[in-house]
Amino acid sequence: MARTPLTAGDGFGPVEVRVTRTDLVRYAGASGDFNPIHHSDRAARELGLDTPIAHGMWTMGRALSEVSAWLEITGRTPDDLAGYFVRFTRPVPVPDTAEGTAITIAGRVAAVADDLAVVQLEVSLDDQTVLGNAKVEVRA
Repeated sequence: MARTPLTAGDGFGPVEVRVTRTDLVRYAGASGDFNPIHHSDRAARELGLDTPIAHGMWTMGRALSEVSAWLEITGRTPDDLAGYFVRFTRPVPVPDTAEGTAITIAGRVAAVADDLAVVQLEVSLDDQTVLGNAKVEVRA
């Protein structure tokens, strides 16, 4: 597939992505992060949380998966990712329901310079940002 040039304003989303307690258990097993605040109501309550929360790295990785899917459409591969930066701003609570919770992910090219495109991400839950100042650098 030919590479489509990236220009300011190009992007994807918003895309709604669901996360359930089962996803958290799977992520814990894959990552080795078995902190009980990600699966135990008791542990979450002891820290003042209403419910267990998604791993920050799960949220970060899931957002990057959406970027990668979009980049594939533009003829790029994961090798074209040059950098990824986020600030964790708010936890993602995951209730013990079949539906879990949904985050919304969108990305737009903010600038292209020196053969590098900067994609600003908006990752939110109920219209509140969960990954702040999130950006991906992609070889244009």
